[in-house]
Amino acid sequence: MTRKGKWLLGLGIAVLVVGAAWVVALRLIPPDEELARRASVELERQLGVKVRVGALHWRLLPSPAVVIEDVATDQPQPILIKKLTAYPDLFALWQRRIKIDRAELEGAVVPQLSLRGLGGGREKEEMATEELPLARFVFSDVTWVSRRGIAVVYDGEIDFDPGWRPRKAALRRPGFTPVTDLVLTRQGQDDRWAARIHVGGGTADGEVRLDFRAGGRMHLEGKLKPQGIEIESALAAFNRRSVIGGKASGDTTLSANGDTVGELAQTLHTQTPFTMGKSTLLRFDLDKAVRTAGKEHDGQTPLDSVTGRLDTQNTPQGMVATYTDLKATSGSLTASGEAKIANRQIEAEFAVDLVDGIVGVPLTVSGPLDKVKFSVPPGAIAGAVVGTAVLPGVGTAIGARIGATLGKIFSPAPATPASAPPPAARAAKPAKAR
Repeated sequence: MTRKGKWLLGLGIAVLVVGAAWVVALRLIPPDEELARRASVELERQLGVKVRVGALHWRLLPSPAVVIEDVATDQPQPILIKKLTAYPDLFALWQRRIKIDRAELEGAVVPQLSLRGLGGGREKEEMATEELPLARFVFSDVTWVSRRGIAVVYDGEIDFDPGWRPRKAALRRPGFTPVTDLVLTRQGQDDRWAARIHVGGGTADGEVRLDFRAGGRMHLEGKLKPQGIEIESALAAFNRRSVIGGKASGDTTLSANGDTVGELAQTLHTQTPFTMGKSTLLRFDLDKAVRTAGKEHDGQTPLDSVTGRLDTQNTPQGMVATYTDLKATSGSLTASGEAKIANRQIEAEFAVDLVDGIVGVPLTVSGPLDKVKFSVPPGAIAGAVVGTAVLPGVGTAIGARIGATLGKIFSPAPATPASAPPPAARAAKPAKAR
């Protein structure tokens, strides 16, 4: 046989092998309609709601993949998936097992309210298995919509170990400056992850760990160390407005309990004692508010320092943020008090001391965050002035307290509707006598 004949024979054999493999693959792979039906049924079984699959098809070149497009859950605010491409493990597929080497999600909308009730009892079951059904998950242009309709776009990727445990995970806010991201790296085979966070031009590094307790219930705990985080920039990264500008540092402990990852997220509790140096109270002039009994407050308040403690508690109804032991100082005043924010409503009370002798004036803050009301009992100012004239120092504080009390007696607040939650803030502590 000539060299040319051998070459043609070899080429023919290669073509036959490829063609045979193609025929085998086509026989093993179900038709697109069958794949779409199976995907819809399985998603409905897993999620507990009907799911519409716009299109699903196999792509054999450049590498075998399943492409699913235009997926939507049947909900008032549907979860939407623009395109999801899954690259299966061909050896596992030959054994009629589902194992995905890599999945790529391009474009999605996930309303937080639509996640309630999804899933069921399978999430904890999957956490305990040693099977690795998905090795790597990459996502881009994924929009998270909060309970209050605030939309934030994320990119990221996760590499999984068996039991759905992330070996390494990254979450980023694309296109935002300064860099805002989170990286988790698993420590050996333990359920511990080193956390590296960049936000607001600062960092919040630390470690988190996951324990399995009686009955398979999960417990998450960790510690982070926020350093040099500019608060206004940090909140802007998540499309939220801050009431204060300045850099904060502190120590954060976090904990959560639940039977599923979703329950862990819903019960997450954090505690953070914090300090801030030079900062500014944005869009609010505290001195003007006190002197005008809350009638005027437009402007800003420069602060020399702010200290306090922030507790956050996730609930099925949203996050509750509680500020305690708040103390702020500036060249013209000092203020102390506490505040609670829940469901975009604030309830707070502060005691404000001015350097010209008005001491312990109570300032209350209440209402929706986009239309906050400030008030200072007029009697408090009058009592403080009388106290200053009669007995400086002690008399001022006593006069302010008496004035505030008389103001409440003779100008009671309107009755709270039965359906409204009771104010959470306690009365501010009287200022120490000078």
